[in-house]
Amino acid sequence: MHKKYKLAGLLMAAVVICPALVRAESLINCKTRVCYERLVDDYLTALVAHDPTRIAFAPDARFVENIKATKIGEGLWRTASAVPAAFRIYVPDPVSGQVGFMGVLQEGGKPILLGLRLQVFEGHVIQAEHVIARDLNAESLANLQTPRPIFAKVTPEAMRMPRYEIKGIAYSYYDALDFNDGDLAPMARDCERHENGRQSSGSRAPVTAKTPKPNYSAMDCTRQFSTGMMAYIDNIDNIRVLAVDPVTGLAFGLSHFHHSMKNHVFPIKGVPGVTQREVNNPPFDLPAAHIFKISAGKIHQIEAMGFLAPYNSPSGW
Repeated sequence: MHKKYKLAGLLMAAVVICPALVRAESLINCKTRVCYERLVDDYLTALVAHDPTRIAFAPDARFVENIKATKIGEGLWRTASAVPAAFRIYVPDPVSGQVGFMGVLQEGGKPILLGLRLQVFEGHVIQAEHVIARDLNAESLANLQTPRPIFAKVTPEAMRMPRYEIKGIAYSYYDALDFNDGDLAPMARDCERHENGRQSSGSRAPVTAKTPKPNYSAMDCTRQFSTGMMAYIDNIDNIRVLAVDPVTGLAFGLSHFHHSMKNHVFPIKGVPGVTQREVNNPPFDLPAAHIFKISAGKIHQIEAMGFLAPYNSPSGW
């Protein structure tokens, strides 16, 4: 081959591979919160383009979607149709090399809520995990237009908690839930929890004739957990608080709830006139993602999401 044409061919090859090299290099040097947030944005754009080659995956990278080990390029990689609009919450953690995210995007033109975790090592994504909630109703979508502002609020540097303290408080939430004892976790009186967009605690909505009685969703998290109203949860495993951001006081956790439903009636404490709760669901699991807003040593806000799975499903890992 003539030298002139050989050189031209090499230059054309460089143009083709250069973007991938730039992405890999940016991950190698990714040591800031902003960089991890940008990685999430790049990942979501690649999802919608159905093109995993846009992301610098390690050759042996693992991908789990809704607790199923999945080939990269399958699942939401085939069906995502629009990136998230306004509802986005990031939990970047350069210390652990991980980032958690929750956002509303489109799948086949319909809104879904995505819990996302990415782990980076030596400039490549080595793990990607999706938790997807579909079939969101109007009540849920009304609360999934924009995140509650407190999730983006920066904690003043002098008031920031160490990563290990934030992480420990996030883990204590699962104990409080699993053992039906709100005092096992430091939850503030203004603690408010949303589940797949629906407000499930700390609600200040006006009481109407249609308001369920007792109105558990009007209780703060501590009181609600201590009533035993969630005693139908047998146990919670695969608990992983993997991304912590002291700048915003956020922690991102993943977990797997099991409900055998061997019993359907559960005693209730601390609710005047109510002695028991009846839950008639068949056995099920609930793999979930949570983002906790923690400040001054207490949990103030919780954004939770998850999906129903067969009872005692494996974790996918």
